[in-house]
Amino acid sequence: MINKEKKLKAFERALDVMDRLRAECPWNHAQTIDTLRPMTVEEVYELSDAVMKKDDAALEKELGDVFLHVIFYAKIAEEEGRYDIADVMDKLCEKMIYRHPHVFSTTKVADAEQVSENWEMLKAKEKGGNKRILSGIPDAMPPILKAFSMQDKARGVGFDWEEKSQVWDKVKEEQMELQAEMDAMDSATTEEERKAATDRAEEELGDFMFATINAARLYGLNPDTALNRACDKFRRRFTYLEENTIRKGKDLHQMTLAEMDEIWDEGKAKGL
Repeated sequence: MINKEKKLKAFERALDVMDRLRAECPWNHAQTIDTLRPMTVEEVYELSDAVMKKDDAALEKELGDVFLHVIFYAKIAEEEGRYDIADVMDKLCEKMIYRHPHVFSTTKVADAEQVSENWEMLKAKEKGGNKRILSGIPDAMPPILKAFSMQDKARGVGFDWEEKSQVWDKVKEEQMELQAEMDAMDSATTEEERKAATDRAEEELGDFMFATINAARLYGLNPDTALNRACDKFRRRFTYLEENTIRKGKDLHQMTLAEMDEIWDEGKAKGL
């Protein structure tokens, strides 16, 4: 109980700080939900970065920054007479209780998979049963996560590959179609032909990526995490290449690809 009182006191303090910021700080007073939005997106990415780096100190800080934005939006809404932080928290609690009948009621579930199925069913019921399966996926969601989420929601109603081998057939099919359109770009003889081929290639590239993400999902892999790991690996190896080039008194712009590959392979051999 003492620990809970401590948390409530800290929450109350955060609300008091926000009240003073809105009343006494010109910058904070000038903010609107529209000016906050891009900053909120940035804060969420910084939070995600701290999670991926498993940096507890940074995670603690970034959680605070995101929470600040939550009470900031609620404070603006309160000033405009629309809702306040209490309404936000009450709606959150009501939703969690309603969508977890296996915890707060008598519903029985066999596993986490059934919890997810019940969640989607109850979510649709809240909308009177008229909610479309994919309508809850934000347009602004990063494309890789959006594709993964769409595929996962479709799977929830049985729209999925019956065998894993089928998704690999699809990946190969999309790869061939993509390569054909890219070859068409190279062989185009007029600007009009090249523009048309480029448009088709872009569409096929999207189809290929969508199929690859689907394969990752079928195997329980998160494509966003996988691509981030690839980016981190490339950064480590390219930084090694850059630093070793400088150490040797050379310039990357003046080196041959073979020379750069040699240093790159050194970094790779070191496990970078």
